Amino acid sequence: MLQVPWIQQRLKRTDQFTFALYAALVSFGTYSCMYAFRKPFAVALFEGISFLGIDYKIWLVIFQTMGYAASKFYGIRFIAEMQGAKRARSIIILILFSWLALLLFAVVPAPFNIAFLFLNGFPLGMIWGLVFSYLEGRQSTEFMGSVLSISFIFSSGFVKSAGKMVMVDCGITERWMPFITGLLFMIPMLIFVVLLEQIPPPSATDEALRTRREPMDKQQRWQFLQQFLPGLTLCILSYVLLTMLRDLRDNFASNIWQELGMGEQAAIFTQTEVPVSLVILGIMGLLVFIKDNYQAFMLNFLIVIAGFIVAGASCLLFMQQHIGPVTWMTMTGLGLYMGYIPFNCVFFERMIATFRYVSNVGFIIYVADSFGYLGSVSILLVKNFSNLQLSWSRFFMEMVLGMSVLGIFLMLGAYRYFRKKYRESAVAASLVHP
Repeated sequence: MLQVPWIQQRLKRTDQFTFALYAALVSFGTYSCMYAFRKPFAVALFEGISFLGIDYKIWLVIFQTMGYAASKFYGIRFIAEMQGAKRARSIIILILFSWLALLLFAVVPAPFNIAFLFLNGFPLGMIWGLVFSYLEGRQSTEFMGSVLSISFIFSSGFVKSAGKMVMVDCGITERWMPFITGLLFMIPMLIFVVLLEQIPPPSATDEALRTRREPMDKQQRWQFLQQFLPGLTLCILSYVLLTMLRDLRDNFASNIWQELGMGEQAAIFTQTEVPVSLVILGIMGLLVFIKDNYQAFMLNFLIVIAGFIVAGASCLLFMQQHIGPVTWMTMTGLGLYMGYIPFNCVFFERMIATFRYVSNVGFIIYVADSFGYLGSVSILLVKNFSNLQLSWSRFFMEMVLGMSVLGIFLMLGAYRYFRKKYRESAVAASLVHP
């Protein structure tokens, strides 16, 4: 129903660069539009409203993050077993459901509308796996995946700026702003999903270079985890730290800017995210030129470790007043996304290709994501239900400093595990095929 034959034929005949550029842009557009249904509410402050003694916005963030976390656990099976023919229809249905939840959030009075943020977050948590499934297992997955992944950074700032302008320029209330912002992106979202559906399956050359990708049943998923469990555990723990820090920065950027005296500048969200997007795109895009899967896989570890170092160092510099707030937020975002983005697009892609394991990236990304967002919920509960008397900016800084050190050690351990694992598998292969 959503297929356009002449576009599909053109894509099958086009050169590799043109195909990769098309797939990257339409996947970026699709996921960026999804963000308009998820993130605009975070720009609102909802001042003067509380529930059970806790700030109303905190409840909203917690409930949406809980919905997102629940979605990731459900998505382990949903994404791993998803058949290609159902992907586009699933994306549209899930986004429409989340938009309906925003309508109910606007209509139902506070604090009873808090639950609708859970219903908003749950369907959106499965969009990433559906979109990335169009890109994985290809010669240019790094380039396409990096373009898709910067939608995390660019779109978060862009839709927040859009939400701020809807309130400031159009006079829309904070409760209706998320629904209206989603409305603005509805038609573009439908167009991008149709264009996404035209992407053909990986070619025989793609499969030869990156290993065939297939749906995985329960037994296959369990066998995969058993095969790499120690290394995956260390990587997932690192990813949990990155997800918690990234979500703190993303969900409470408005509060942090307010504390820093820059809360009324709608463009500040885009100002700090665009440079980060461009740098991340350059770093991750260069990986496409590394044909050796093992070398590219190992380089991903170094990028993640470097990200932890940049994030931690930026906080130290800001605390010592060597850099200003805009530079601090930009550098912190760069460091966190240097670690966060590889896990979402190329880290596990190259892992599968390195060990020639017939599977799919969506499954392991959702295993990592499920624990990552569980960690995000946990850190919010600690911040808001404990006796920590810290501002959001101070809490964020201290979390970045502590978790960056821990993350570096976890990734060094995972690096050693997978390097040893690869050498053992290479030796075994040489004995079978001398």
